[in-house]
Amino acid sequence: MHALSIPTWIIHISSVVEWITAIWLIWTYSEVSHNKAWRLLSFAMLPALVSAMCACTWHFFDNAPALEWLVTLQAWTTIIGNFTLWGAAWWIWRTAQRSPITQQPLEVTKVDSQ
Repeated sequence: MHALSIPTWIIHISSVVEWITAIWLIWTYSEVSHNKAWRLLSFAMLPALVSAMCACTWHFFDNAPALEWLVTLQAWTTIIGNFTLWGAAWWIWRTAQRSPITQQPLEVTKVDSQ
């Protein structure tokens, strides 16, 4: 645990917690909006979460040479995560193009009170 300073640990751990929270919020949004394309984004975020957890684990054990394989795993899950996030973003965009949701404000018609 001595490999990182306390402020750096706070940043690492809070980033992992924030990422988990973002996955959960996106999943919840997909359920509320009934748009399953967003659920794909929450799955696509998992490789990046694994990458972050690899980094935290390696640092937790003081960057032990026996755990250097975690660095390789982190690199691969980062690459995979970048592609899965790109694919999910593309899928959300494509789904929105196929079934556009009107995002224009509703017109308010004035009703006479007579």
